[in-house]
This record gives sequence, C-alpha cells and structure tokens, in this order.
Amino acid sequence: MGMMQEFREFAVKGNVIDLAVGVIIGGAFGKIVDSVVADLIMPVVGLIFGKLDFSNLFIVLGNVPPGTGTTLDALKKAGVPVFAYGNFLTVAVNFVILAFIIFMMIKQINRLKRCLLYTSDAADDTPC
Repeated sequence: MGMMQEFREFAVKGNVIDLAVGVIIGGAFGKIVDSVVADLIMPVVGLIFGKLDFSNLFIVLGNVPPGTGTTLDALKKAGVPVFAYGNFLTVAVNFVILAFIIFMMIKQINRLKRCLLYTSDAADDTPC
C-alpha cells in the first residue's frame, strides 16, 4: 500500500474529520470570545476600576529614550522593556470565560449521555 493511499485512509476516518471540524469551529468560537471579552467585559471592568483601556496598562522596566511616546506601542517600537500586565489581564479573562463555556458544554453533553442511557429504564424517574 502506497503512502498516498494510507494518507487518504487516515484523512477520511471519522475521528480526523471530526477533529478538523472541531478545530475550525473552535477557532471561530475563540474569536467570538475574544470579542466578548475585549468589547463587552473589559470596558465594564475598566469602568469599575477607573481605567477604561486595559491594553495600555504597563510598567516601564528600562530607560525611555528622549522623544519616545508614552503608549505601550511606542515604547515597544523603541525597544524599551515593558511589563504589559493589561494585555495579560485581558487574555486571562478570555481564558476563564472560554474554560467556563467549555465546562458548561461538557456538563450538558454528559447530562444528555446519562439521559440516553436511562431512557430505556421505565422505572427510573431521572429527569432529562
């Protein structure tokens, strides 16, 4: 059996196709979560804590050359080391939200699996 034939058999298996679909949907879902965090949650958190833009929260760790702007982008372009904790906060909130959503999805899938297993048992009153 040639390598191309083996690759075709591997690529057409259900698990590989399911994985590919999951990766594509996961990428799109990740963009939605990024937007929810950046556009909806972080502005509210910023309003509560008095800073509206978390992306510009940073601590300068080195000397700033004269004439360099004070924004994070300007400092990075000038090669100044910065501790950009605002971006980390945004990514951390994004991760927590995504992890919670995945947890809720897995929880519902497990509930549906239990429901399907017990539907044949008429004496069981487990709600689905």
